[in-house]
Amino acid sequence: MRDLLRAVAGPVICAVVMTGLLAAWAGTGGAGTLTRVRLQVTQAAVPMRAFTPQAAAAVHAAATFLTITNLSGTPDELLAARSPLARRVMLRHHGGPAQAGPLVIPARGTLTLTPFGDDLVLQQPYPYETRSTVPLTLTFRHSGTVTIDAAVTAPGTP
Repeated sequence: MRDLLRAVAGPVICAVVMTGLLAAWAGTGGAGTLTRVRLQVTQAAVPMRAFTPQAAAAVHAAATFLTITNLSGTPDELLAARSPLARRVMLRHHGGPAQAGPLVIPARGTLTLTPFGDDLVLQQPYPYETRSTVPLTLTFRHSGTVTIDAAVTAPGTP
């Protein structure tokens, strides 16, 4: 049990520190735009594809859950996403084509990404089910690039 706690403590501390740094960066307008766009990324999760490694290996896509809140009066757009744990990451509009263009985060509004609406999908992910987080790099039109750690959750849960 003690070894398990030690193994989990490092990634959890790292995730907390990274979240704090990301919040400070976004809060100070660190994106380098002329119009100060401030984004907050919360509820970031990547559910396991299955409960066993064998079953997970048979699933070639992984859904994500993200909430991106725009705290400024200027709209922004999510242009792209990537992860070292996936060969490709796709943005999709709800009911739209397999690959979509930018996803808009309205001024003082929220963009919620789920498998049931606008979506971010990891295509051909490498095994991540034994990890506590999945790194995601999000590229925005005005806010630049933001890297977050999305929590790995049980299958089907945000």
